[in-house]
Amino acid sequence: MTGDTLTIFSEFLGTMFLILLGDGVVAAVSLNKSKAEGAGWVAITMGWGAAVTLAVYIAGFMGPAHINPAVTIGFAITGDIAWSMVIPFILAQVAGGIVGAVLVWLSYLSHYRETTDPDAILGTFATGAEIRDNTSNMLTEVIGTFVLVFALLAFGQNVFTEGLNPLVVGILVLSIGLSLGGPTGYAINPARDLGPRIAHQFLPIANKGDSNWGYSWIPIVGPILGAILAALLYLVIV
Repeated sequence: MTGDTLTIFSEFLGTMFLILLGDGVVAAVSLNKSKAEGAGWVAITMGWGAAVTLAVYIAGFMGPAHINPAVTIGFAITGDIAWSMVIPFILAQVAGGIVGAVLVWLSYLSHYRETTDPDAILGTFATGAEIRDNTSNMLTEVIGTFVLVFALLAFGQNVFTEGLNPLVVGILVLSIGLSLGGPTGYAINPARDLGPRIAHQFLPIANKGDSNWGYSWIPIVGPILGAILAALLYLVIV
């Protein structure tokens, strides 16, 4: 592969692994007759933190391992990535999210058949608010993604031991999930929500209900706004 093609592919592959392992832990906790059924929020947040860490390790030797359109946009604002790469990165990330969600479905195929709660099924794909209030939900996603992107930019000002950075990023996402994830399930990543929601729409899952597209704009717009604010503050400081 050429340099740009490999870099774009790394975003697809990294996001695929992110969703496979991240939505995978949600499926493990939420679906009927899973060995991890009922393990709870701490298991989910730890699983997502580990998923981010491993996805960054997997994608990081081929590219910047953004695996998140909000991160890509934030880093474009700060000049760390060319604007010409933003759309290809985002398309690759969303595609990776779709494929990762399909792999979760295949991994838990029997358990989806045993689950009749449409909210539990959708929750293994996409995020949703515990209390539906557009303003509050938007603020949660803006603040969570602001923390994510500003911290990632700040990490660039530090020197880590070789190979340690992905682990620190995973701890960051774990912290966001534990501290800020309760209201909306902390999408903080448009591809993490949109890709799997598309998969939920077309997969033949019994009892799945609708894909809640009325909410879907919040985990897209909120993270992008949070990333923009974080990047602008970073530019002011540095």
